[in-house]
This record gives sequence, C-alpha cells and structure tokens, in this order.
Amino acid sequence: MAGFSLSDLERIVAERARSGDTDSWTAKLFSRGIDKASQKLGEEAVETVIAAVKGDAEGLVSESADLIYHWLVVLAIAGIPLADVMAELERRTAQSGLAEKASRKPG
Repeated sequence: MAGFSLSDLERIVAERARSGDTDSWTAKLFSRGIDKASQKLGEEAVETVIAAVKGDAEGLVSESADLIYHWLVVLAIAGIPLADVMAELERRTAQSGLAEKASRKPG
C-alpha cells in the first residue's frame, strides 16, 4: 500500500459512512453517533497504551491502526476535516513544544 495516507483513509471513512451498508462497521458507527464512536476511540486508545507498555510491537501496530481509524471516524462525525488537525500541528511546529504548551488556554 505504498503511498496510502491519512487523507486516503479519511476519504474512505466518508464514503463508507454515506453508504448505508448494513455490513459496514463505519456506517454503523456513524448511525450510532458521536457517543458510541468516541467510546470506541477511547477503548482503542487504552488498548494502544497497553500494547506499548507490554512492548508488544505487533499489537502496537495493530492497535495504532484501530486508534487512527476511530479517531478519523470521530472527526468525521464531528464535522472536523483532517486538514484542520494538520493545520494545527503545522502551526505548533513553528514554536518549541514548551512554548506551545505554555500558550494554551488553561482549562
């Protein structure tokens, strides 16, 4: 899958969400809404951390893929394009991590 990007996955998520296919996990997550999709995102985050702490490289790769997929689903349901997140990351790279963190609003 040379050249596969997060933008490609974002497009696939959007296509499957609109498909209405009852066999599509993506379509099911969209129909269940942001609460269910966010719950799944949280579960995948925990599973990713567990794999990392265990030193399970194969599990970390697999769980990371699940985490990124569910993150993109949550973004899509919330109506936030990946480009917005990438722009924020790009903005943050213009300063040191410590300066960026200090500039955030408390809360």
